[in-house]
Amino acid sequence: MTGNPEPVGDSSVIVVGLIATPPDHPAWVAQRLAEELADLLGRQVDDQVRWEVRTGWGSVAPRRDGGVEALLDDVARRREQEVWDVAICLTDLPLHAQRVPIVVRTSARRHVAVVSLPALGLRQLTAVRAVVPDLVEELLRGSSEDGEGLEKEPLRQLVGVVAAIHRVLGQGDDGEMGLVASRIGGGLRLVIGMVRANRPGRALLGLSKLLVAAFGTAAFALTTNTIWQMSNALSPLRLTVIMVLGVGSLIAWLIVAHDLWEKPGNGTPPELARLFNIGTVLTLCLATAVSYAVLFVGTAVAALLLIRPSVLAQSVNGRIGLPDYLTLAWIVSSLATVGGAIGSGLEDEETVRAAAYGYHPDPGGWLDETGSADKRADVGLPDAG
Repeated sequence: MTGNPEPVGDSSVIVVGLIATPPDHPAWVAQRLAEELADLLGRQVDDQVRWEVRTGWGSVAPRRDGGVEALLDDVARRREQEVWDVAICLTDLPLHAQRVPIVVRTSARRHVAVVSLPALGLRQLTAVRAVVPDLVEELLRGSSEDGEGLEKEPLRQLVGVVAAIHRVLGQGDDGEMGLVASRIGGGLRLVIGMVRANRPGRALLGLSKLLVAAFGTAAFALTTNTIWQMSNALSPLRLTVIMVLGVGSLIAWLIVAHDLWEKPGNGTPPELARLFNIGTVLTLCLATAVSYAVLFVGTAVAALLLIRPSVLAQSVNGRIGLPDYLTLAWIVSSLATVGGAIGSGLEDEETVRAAAYGYHPDPGGWLDETGSADKRADVGLPDAG
């Protein structure tokens, strides 16, 4: 970047605030970005001033009504309270404008901007490294009294450079600007980014008792020669249908039994509820698919160790090979997955509910690995930077 933006306050020090809301996955991104943002700003924006980066956590459950404008207002109030020159909010809320995903929304009048992490897709940390320095420069230019440099519009340079950003959505006289994704490609990237932000690994670890129950069911089924005969008699198509029904019934049971389905109303618009449900279902699909793969491998190994080929041959009346053991593990894993649903009822409610995209538990003990000082999640608390 060229040019020296004029800061709002002391010209020798510019304070940039990074707000993560909710303080979960966005806090992970904010903390890592904060470690290098001052150097990035010095290289890309202005090396004649001292940059200070402060991090803070926003609301545990951000407002869903009012869209991005309500979020910008909240961030602006926080910026004024903390006396920051500019503030950037990183959020995992999927934001929309004109039925396309919003990637970035800036307000030069309020000296704040919002970045929707899900809209950035999988490589969110890499993308915010590219986006945030330009956001800071744009906000500082917009805060200049004479408005000099506004015509350069550094944010427009991000179109085509950052894969998620497709075009600029308007710019008013007050410096309001949005960067949006494409409708189809951006929508797909948004859904992928929501699954990334929802951390399927956390859902997988949270279903450990389910996996244990499924292994117990599989161990019992392996001792039944009726299952051996079924594995030999069923076609791959039937086995596939049984697997899909088993995994699908488990996901449906998890959603119903633990009330993971987001309902519109009470401040949640229908479009946002729909996106939350998509994120929840895809997260559970990925977590259960990995669980099924682990169960399949474990069952196959157990079958190879416990069942001698000569014993298995007596039930299936044929030559036994590795494909026969894999087929046996396939049907046993599918049936055991249904049995594992019983184990899901033994899980801690908070652990299972964390798989719901719109659910935000109490901050104690579940924040990402950002240090003990970062557990101060209330909006009014001092920043952690």
